[in-house]
Amino acid sequence: MVVLTEHESSLPGSSSSSSAHDLNHRYDVFLSFRGADTRNGFTDHLYNALLDARINTFLDDEEIETGEPLKPELESAIRSSRASIIVLSEKYASSRWCLDELVLILEQKRNFNQIVIPIFYHVEPTDVRKQQSSFMKAMAQHKERMNAEADAEKRSEWGRKMELWERALTQVANLKGQVANGR
Repeated sequence: MVVLTEHESSLPGSSSSSSAHDLNHRYDVFLSFRGADTRNGFTDHLYNALLDARINTFLDDEEIETGEPLKPELESAIRSSRASIIVLSEKYASSRWCLDELVLILEQKRNFNQIVIPIFYHVEPTDVRKQQSSFMKAMAQHKERMNAEADAEKRSEWGRKMELWERALTQVANLKGQVANGR
């Protein structure tokens, strides 16, 4: 179990000093999830439980429109969070934006020791790690879009992203996480 404690220096009236890195933490937790799968159920319950526990949590309340890049406020929220919880659901990998979030979250883990907690929501860690089942289907659809791209430079960018996404899925599945298969 990972416990996120509030820094004494962040309490009102506290005079304790804090490192510069701690000051950059605007959120305790960033929630990464596929809205279509979990927004109105599991993720909402998780978000409310975190808030009830007084854990300052970022939850994006809007779906990103198709064709739009990852919003700067999402990138900023990931970078300014102490931890990320990734709700890996059946359609998580079908979202390019979820996969871009995942890559950035794992980059934050590598470079700044951000805590990363995967939750395997009605999916098996092996399916994520080996990109099987719905993850295989999603990655095949991304590859189809890449191959359909007429612009060679854009196709090359797709290829680079696909490699990052595949590596990120393998890495996150290798982390200690929770399997949530109960209905």
